Amino acid sequence: MRFATYRFGGVRRVGVGVNGKLVDLGTAYRILFGVEPPGFLLDLRALVEAGWRGLKLVELVVGEVLREVGSGSKLSEVLLRESIHDPEEVVFEPPITNPSKVLCMAVNYWSHARETNTEPPEQPYLFIKLPTTLVGHRAAVTIPRGAQRADYEVELAVVIGRRGKYISRSEAMDYVFGYTVFNDVSIRERQAPLPKSPRLGLRWLPGKNFDTSAPVGPYLVTKDEVPDPHNLRIGMRVSGEVRQDGTTADMVFKIPEIIEAASDGLTLEPGDIIATGTPSGVGLGTGKYLRHGDVMEAWIESIGTLVNPVVFEDRAVRG
Repeated sequence: MRFATYRFGGVRRVGVGVNGKLVDLGTAYRILFGVEPPGFLLDLRALVEAGWRGLKLVELVVGEVLREVGSGSKLSEVLLRESIHDPEEVVFEPPITNPSKVLCMAVNYWSHARETNTEPPEQPYLFIKLPTTLVGHRAAVTIPRGAQRADYEVELAVVIGRRGKYISRSEAMDYVFGYTVFNDVSIRERQAPLPKSPRLGLRWLPGKNFDTSAPVGPYLVTKDEVPDPHNLRIGMRVSGEVRQDGTTADMVFKIPEIIEAASDGLTLEPGDIIATGTPSGVGLGTGKYLRHGDVMEAWIESIGTLVNPVVFEDRAVRG
C-alpha cells in the first residue's frame, strides 16, 4: 500500500493511493460506517504503530469504498465527492509529520565516497536532522540568507514500524514498516569544520538543519511492495538535468546493519525515519550547486518522485 498525509479543504487527512487517486481513510470510514474513525486512520504515525491490525482495517475500508463505487449506489456518489481526491489537487505534507527521530547516514555509497575523495567509515556513521526540518512534496525549500553552496542528496528512507533497542541485523527487517523518498538538502560551507577548531569536526547543525532542509514523500510505501530495497534505481534531476543516477546496490552498509547501529543504545520508535545515504552526482562532487528557481526531482524506483522548488531567501527578498 501507498500512504500519504495531505491537506484538502484545509483539513489534514491520511490517504491511501488507489487507481491514481487518494482515498481519505477517515472520511470514508465515517461515510461507510456512520461513526467516528479510530484515531490511527487520521494520523499516519499512529497507523504505523498500529501495525498489521491497522493495515487490515485499511484494507477493509478501501475494499468497501471500491465495492460501493463500483455499484453506482447513492452512497457511492457521496464517497466520490467527499473521500476520493486527485493527488494534483491536494497539499502534500511529510508522510510522517511528527517522527520522534530523523537519522541520516553519511558517506554510505561507494560512488559518493569516490567523488568526494572520502574513505567510507568503518561502521555506519549517523547524524541527526531535526523533525522540524521536514517538508512535503511540492513544498518550497528555502535556502537561508548568505548561503553559497546549497546542495541536494536523494536518499532512500526507511520508516520504522516497531519499537526496539539493540536490534540485531538478522532481525532488523522485521522492524521496517516501509520506505519513502528523502532529500538531504545541505549548505556545504556551513557544514565544513571551523578553521580555528578543525578537531571539532563537521558542523551538522548549520550545514544540515535549517528550515525546509528535509523534503520527504510524497508516499510511504509498505515494505511488501519493495521486495529488495537494495536493488532500486535512484536519482535526482535539477531543473530537468540529470544530476544523480545510481542504484541502492551501491550502499556501503545495508539497511539491517544501519538499523543495528542506530538502535545500539537508542530506542527506535514507530514512525522514525532513517535516510540511508546518497549516490554520486551531488554538488559537492561536481561543483553544480542549487540556484534560485531550480526544481529538484528526487526519484526512487517503485517508491515515487519527490518534487520541490528552490527559493533563495536573498533573492526572494529582492524580488
